[in-house]
Amino acid sequence: MLLAGWAASLLRYAQLRRMAAVAQRSVLRLREQVYAHVLAQPMAFFDRSITGQLLSRITNDTDAVNNLYRQVLFVMLDSTIVVAGALVAMAWLDWRLMLIVLALVPASSGIIWLYQRASSGPVQKARALRAELNAQMAESMAGMAMLQSAGAAQRFAARYETANQAQLQARVQELRANAWLLRPALDLLNVLLIVTVIYGFGQRELSGMEVGLLYAFLAYIARVVEPLIQITMQFSQLQQALVAASRVRALLREPSEPRSHRPDLVVGAGAIRFEHLHFAYTPEQPVLRDLDLDIPAGSFVGIAGHTGSGKSTLLALLLRFYQPQQGRILIDGQPLAQLPDETFHEALGLVPQEPYLIAGSVRDNIRMGRAIPDEQLEAAARAARAHDFLSALPQAYDSRLGDGGLAVSTGQKQLIALARALAGNPRILLLDEATANIDSATEAQVGEALRALRGRVTVIAIAHRLSTIRDADQIVVLNHGRLSERGTHEALMAIEGGIYQRLVQLQALEE
Repeated sequence: MLLAGWAASLLRYAQLRRMAAVAQRSVLRLREQVYAHVLAQPMAFFDRSITGQLLSRITNDTDAVNNLYRQVLFVMLDSTIVVAGALVAMAWLDWRLMLIVLALVPASSGIIWLYQRASSGPVQKARALRAELNAQMAESMAGMAMLQSAGAAQRFAARYETANQAQLQARVQELRANAWLLRPALDLLNVLLIVTVIYGFGQRELSGMEVGLLYAFLAYIARVVEPLIQITMQFSQLQQALVAASRVRALLREPSEPRSHRPDLVVGAGAIRFEHLHFAYTPEQPVLRDLDLDIPAGSFVGIAGHTGSGKSTLLALLLRFYQPQQGRILIDGQPLAQLPDETFHEALGLVPQEPYLIAGSVRDNIRMGRAIPDEQLEAAARAARAHDFLSALPQAYDSRLGDGGLAVSTGQKQLIALARALAGNPRILLLDEATANIDSATEAQVGEALRALRGRVTVIAIAHRLSTIRDADQIVVLNHGRLSERGTHEALMAIEGGIYQRLVQLQALEE
């Protein structure tokens, strides 16, 4: 007996371990698939998505699916085997009474069906509200400085409390359905079943053997009921896992942006042409209208215009964040949309208005996962005029920058971002308001770096601070999505009442 018990325990351990391993591998692949799918989405997807809710689907919902594999299915399989074994033993004792006990199975199925009907809505609502809580938390953490400076922390805490209470109410509704329709209902069925079996035996003369049979039947009823209770209790977890799986499936059904890449295309000199470009975020509000523009290879082009004129949208199209509704963009005479991803990413470098830094070393932030040798990395830092201050850090290029680059100033962050863009030796460099938030000294360093690139790299700079593009080979002025003016700084300043002239004069007054 002891040996049999030990063997059963060992078998159960092996079974649990196997199920857990299968569950972990399955969820690992699922999470990687979901994350890769999200990364492949176009920018329009992220425009309409909330970061915290996406994180909830990638982490919390896949964890719920993991619970389905690791616990729910194992318990249900194990309990089903026990129920089947008990029913076979009861049929061997008295098949007619076994049929009475067998009626418990469809009755349990009916209870489960009722539970699913009653709990599906609350479970879906609870998971959606949990994602909303994660979204609010991520939003608050990202803007903590603004919240505290504006005294809005209490208001955000109150908003979080409201969402938290709503999530609690949804969970209470789910638990109420659980409390009424799972264990209590099966306990009632168990009592009715025992009464029925005892009544069935009471209709005939009981010998000593039949008393033993009755006792055995009652023992087997317990062996049937308890696993059924275990199965039904798992349906609470199953319901949550199914809702989570449906949310993950919905995310995976989001279509990735189709691209017809041609592997033979390469970027050479970096000449750019915009042909009859038309783009709108919404059909009724076009942002770019029939835009034609040629940018020679190796030239420095500045883009100016009022807020909403389409400057950043033009760069977003060049970065393939969106596809134009009409027209096309050519790089060295080749369609931008058909460039292979690797070729495209090697050809373009971007310096955004808000530099993105990770909580790693300087080298980590410049490399960003690329296989860039130290010599090439430091050469890029020198070209970006960042080498001197980076060398002065406690561990130089191995210094850790902290979360979001807390260890360096705003201007220094921007120089690191410029070094990152140059480290890949791009043929085209894009600057999107890169000097808007930096001091004049850092702006001068950026300007010096851009002048050194002239003739070797095609530079397109969107500038709020017009002094950044003063020395550009040509300045393009956009107005309501159309090309309004084009020329050098001197030529545009000579246009009386021109948009560029007014922008320069207005900025001079502000300064």
